Amino acid sequence: MIVASEPTPPPAAPAENHGLRTTAMVLLAFFVTAAGLYFGREFFVPIVFAILLNALFRPVVRLMERAHIPTAIGGAIVVLGLMTAIVAAGFALAGPLQRWMHEAPERFRAAEKKLDKLRQPVQQVSQVASQIEHAAQGPTTVPADAAAGAPPVAPVPAPQSRGLAARFLDGSTKLLSAIVEVLLLLYLLLAAGDMFVKKLIKIIPLWSDKQAAEQVVDQSQGVVMRYLLVTLAINIGQGIVVGLVMWWLKMPSPLLWGFFTVILELIPYLGATVMVALLAVIAFATFDDIGHILAAPGSYLIITTIQNNVVSPVLYGQHLKLNPVSVLIGVLLWWFLWGIPGAFLAVPIIATFKIIADHVDTLKPVGEFLGE
Repeated sequence: MIVASEPTPPPAAPAENHGLRTTAMVLLAFFVTAAGLYFGREFFVPIVFAILLNALFRPVVRLMERAHIPTAIGGAIVVLGLMTAIVAAGFALAGPLQRWMHEAPERFRAAEKKLDKLRQPVQQVSQVASQIEHAAQGPTTVPADAAAGAPPVAPVPAPQSRGLAARFLDGSTKLLSAIVEVLLLLYLLLAAGDMFVKKLIKIIPLWSDKQAAEQVVDQSQGVVMRYLLVTLAINIGQGIVVGLVMWWLKMPSPLLWGFFTVILELIPYLGATVMVALLAVIAFATFDDIGHILAAPGSYLIITTIQNNVVSPVLYGQHLKLNPVSVLIGVLLWWFLWGIPGAFLAVPIIATFKIIADHVDTLKPVGEFLGE
């Protein structure tokens, strides 16, 4: 009698192949997501800005709700107040900014003249080296058409680029439309209340997942709100100190230097670098004394170092302590994906992702890397 043998199961795939396949899928998902964020930045950036502002102003609307003011009216009051603040800041800075833009070309020309004086010895050395090189190579042959007295061929004129006014108009139009889009989205989010959060929690099947999602949303909103408020307060204080120091050093437009500090310090590390470079160029164009030239960027470097190492760690607290390396990498990544808006949004996005990673078992190593 022939006994049928049981079919042998197929050999299991080696664990190494499974790990490589998982890594490949993760990398593929990362690059696909990055490509989508890069090419869809005009769609995603206003939405993310509106979500961050919603986290910032949601407590204000809740206070109005306790005072029996409808949510839609409270959202409208917040948006109108924000628009009023933007318009008032624009009018307050219009005069100093216009004067600075009018004087900037002259100051840059003065800096260029000073640099030409410094470059003259280097150019002389370069000319001497070039003459020695030509002498070592021997006499050069003259082209036939030049020897025959043919007129030289005129160079092809370079294509003229668009005027500065047209590019500025295009940039201003895009900026204005982006601001309108963000304010409209902000009003819709504020007027909707907690509807989206409740719907998100409602569609989650397991009760434990519902609780985790609610904790993630609450912590994310709290961390983002605290980060924005603390950062704005720190930057305003630093801007006041920088403006007073620049006024004491007789730097032109000290009010604008304080305003630039408040805005650029929202970008970790890169903002301070840009400020030091700008102050060095303007001081070089304005003053002749080397000590006076170094005083402006040097004083800013001292102020921002004290702020980063003394003031910020105390005011941010434990919840906002992120790994400086991960913050810098995140800022560069979001700068590449979304440009300047991405650099502004980098830290809130990283902080939110860290909270999510801390509540998801598979992402806990990422959360550990992002924290201090």
